Amino acid sequence: MRSVSAAETAPTISPWAVQAEGLRVRVGRHLAVDGLDLSLGTGVHGLLGPNGAGKTTLMRALATVVKPADGRLQLLGQPVDGRGNLRLVRRGLGYLPQQFGFYPRFTVREFVEYLAWLKEMPGPAIPDAVQRAIDRVGLTEKADARMKTLSGGMLRRAGIAQAIVNSPEVVLLDEPTVGLDPEQRLDFRTLLRELGVDSCVLVSTHLVEDVVAACTDVILINRGKLVYQGTPDGLVAEGGPDDAGDSPAERGYSALLRRHRAEEVR
Repeated sequence: MRSVSAAETAPTISPWAVQAEGLRVRVGRHLAVDGLDLSLGTGVHGLLGPNGAGKTTLMRALATVVKPADGRLQLLGQPVDGRGNLRLVRRGLGYLPQQFGFYPRFTVREFVEYLAWLKEMPGPAIPDAVQRAIDRVGLTEKADARMKTLSGGMLRRAGIAQAIVNSPEVVLLDEPTVGLDPEQRLDFRTLLRELGVDSCVLVSTHLVEDVVAACTDVILINRGKLVYQGTPDGLVAEGGPDDAGDSPAERGYSALLRRHRAEEVR
């Protein structure tokens, strides 16, 4: 592996770690993200939306897995259009997709070490970084267990560990709480708040209450379009007693979607 120069090791963070203007992303012929404007800085941002809203496609575009069809996307000060240094950007990203692959016979430690190597972390820094990431997700006692022996919730936590092992400046977590029990979800909320102190964290989820409890910012999209971006309190304020939902946050979520859908059919 070639040596990495000091100038390449740290992307320059602007006030916005993520900037999108008129972003369009296609999945086949389907326009999954349609003219999205978004600016995200340090903090924890919750991404909400119904099934098919474009959340996963947006996360894949931000992770540089898929190329935008149109518009402007900039990550960590680098344009994502062939002119920017994607290799440099990817060193500053942490990404947990909805489904991730792994070698079943790898231990948790070997899995996270392997991802740290793929992210081109300096070799001497990897062992401590791996142990720290494993500890943060509560898998210390399972560090030397094989991946194939883990429960669904433990696998998800191993996935989170690999996403944060390189202390990324942008963390993208797609449905990270799937399989976590209520106690583990509470621990995960604490981890999110810690990560959000220094990083730009975007969490895609269907659990509105997790967003309200852990996020500084809420983004709601529907059919690839931005419906709402604001504070959790602002989301709650959008709802009323007649809106669907078992909590003020859920009622705010459903009220925003209802109004957006009504505007679309006009």
